[in-house]
Amino acid sequence: MVEVSIVIVCMNNLKNLYPCLEGIKKYTKISYECFVVAYLFSKENLEKVKTDFPWVKFVESNEIRGFSENNNLALRQASGKYCYILNDDTLMDSPVIDKLVASLSGLPKNVAVLSPNIKYPDGRPQFCGRNKATFWSFLKSALGVHVKDSQFTEKKGIFKTYNLMGAAFLIHTDIFKKIGFFDEYYFFCPEDIAVSTMLNKLGYQCYVDADVVQYHIQGGTWSIMQTATEPAHYKGSIEFYSEGSKAKKFLLNMIYIIRSLIRALFWQSMFVTKHLEKARIKRNMYLNVVKAVLSNKTPKQIFIKYYSEIKNNGY
Repeated sequence: MVEVSIVIVCMNNLKNLYPCLEGIKKYTKISYECFVVAYLFSKENLEKVKTDFPWVKFVESNEIRGFSENNNLALRQASGKYCYILNDDTLMDSPVIDKLVASLSGLPKNVAVLSPNIKYPDGRPQFCGRNKATFWSFLKSALGVHVKDSQFTEKKGIFKTYNLMGAAFLIHTDIFKKIGFFDEYYFFCPEDIAVSTMLNKLGYQCYVDADVVQYHIQGGTWSIMQTATEPAHYKGSIEFYSEGSKAKKFLLNMIYIIRSLIRALFWQSMFVTKHLEKARIKRNMYLNVVKAVLSNKTPKQIFIKYYSEIKNNGY
């Protein structure tokens, strides 16, 4: 058995994938297998990456699938004692995986997950442990009240947290398999929070090693794809954080409808500026969020609807 099964989902983006794989090859010395789920790859890109990285196991995913579904395609083939879930827009400059495996192997058996200290490439903190995510924390976020996980930011060494961060985490494969890997209902978020919540309910714990740094590019860009991903994201988040309560779901729906309509009107007003294309995308994104919240469709069905519109419009 190999020690670690590394799983990366990449949506036809070699610019992200190459530095990620190069870092793994350079810094990982323990036995591992590396899966890349090649999501909607062009024939040319798939042939190129297979040639350049012959040690990687590529799993072709040519149908519309979310983050959870795509990861699960590879996870069902994983043979490692541990799985390291990694976003393609991540970088490393040290033996991250080796250090995490060494640390996790020495922790109590009920510790299912060990996450690295996730930072932006310039060294700014991004995630170093996360509070428990609840209806109330999500409600505050929806209302614009930003609550930082301040008690974790300055911590050092290995410590207990509540939620893992989906961009990078090491987990016992047998425990991950026990919970059925990722919940495929969640197309774009909050699949990582759902995993953490399930683990905690079953008596497992999530830890962070603040001395091990994984860099995560994340954010800073906008694209037409947001008109499909954001509606699916908010639909899944509202479903998760309403915790099965119709009253909570109604409240969150109303807040996101009002908030999204206000933001859509703002971006409509920006049509007179030189950022016309961005304004149009943002306006349509928020209008789609409103329609998604009001619909009975699943996050995946919502994504397919708006992704099809993008393709039909020639993007």
